[in-house]
Amino acid sequence: MKKTQVKSQTFTVLIEQDEAGYFVATVPALKSCYTQAPTLEELYPRIKEVIELCLEEEQPSLLKFVGIQQMEIRIS
Repeated sequence: MKKTQVKSQTFTVLIEQDEAGYFVATVPALKSCYTQAPTLEELYPRIKEVIELCLEEEQPSLLKFVGIQQMEIRIS
């Protein structure tokens, strides 16, 4: 019997919280790959699901995580 080799891939996921309190997850390596949920516990399985769905449609960009910086911009 031949064993099937399972491949895995690591993705950087950016998680932010919007004004309404929802957590919004974005996967920069996949275009238009995002999801949201009212709690982090609900968000994590949704992230996995949306990545799998996006991978059915496109190949990820080769991005290397470097860091995150918040910047305050004064708007007149």
